[in-house]
Amino acid sequence: MIEKKFSRRAAELSLFFGLLCAVFLSMAHFDAACDDLRGNVLRLHIIANSDSEADQAVKLAVRDRILKETSKIFGEGTTLAEAEKLAAENLGKITKCANSVLAENGFGYTAESELGNSYFETREYETFTLPAGNYRSLIVKLGNGEGKNWWCVVFPAVCLPAAAPDAELSDSTTETGAKIAENPKKYIARFKAVEIYEDFKKFISGK
Repeated sequence: MIEKKFSRRAAELSLFFGLLCAVFLSMAHFDAACDDLRGNVLRLHIIANSDSEADQAVKLAVRDRILKETSKIFGEGTTLAEAEKLAAENLGKITKCANSVLAENGFGYTAESELGNSYFETREYETFTLPAGNYRSLIVKLGNGEGKNWWCVVFPAVCLPAAAPDAELSDSTTETGAKIAENPKKYIARFKAVEIYEDFKKFISGK
C-alpha cells in the first residue's frame, strides 16, 4: 500500500514538473520572439522629479517641447543604429529643451539626458503593446528622477507623426514581432506571463 502511494505521488510530481517545464519553455520561446521588439526600437523615457502634481505637469510640458523640437531628428534615422547616433549627437539639445521648460516654469532642478537601457513593465500605447523587458532608451531624468515616467517610441517614429506619418513598428521589427505588438488582445495571458518571466530573470541575475 505504501509503495503504491509513493509511486502515485512520484507520478503526480513527475507530471507536475513536466507541465511546469513545458509552460516555462513555451514562455521562453514567446519571450525570445519578444526580443525582436526589444532589440529594434528606441524608446524615449522621461522620468519626473517626483509624483507631485507640479512635477508631473512639468514632465508633460518637457515631453511636448522635446517632441516638438526633435521630431525632425528622429524622422531622419532609418535604422536603430542611426537613430541612436542622432540621439547621441543631440543629447545637449534635448537637455537644453528640458532645462528651458523647467526654468520657464520656475523649477529649481535641472535635467540630465543619456542613452542607456531601461526596464519597462508591459506598456500599452494607442495602437500597440510592448512586452516587459529591457529596451534601449533615450532617458531624460528631471531632478531626482523619482516620479512616474512617460514613454513613447522614437524609432520607428511612431509617436512623432509629424516626422514620419506612416511609421510603423514593422519598419524595424520582423513581421512576427509587429504582429505580437499590434494584436495584444490575442496575447494578454502571454504578456503577463512574460512579465513574470522577466521579473524572475531579474531576480535570478540580481539586477
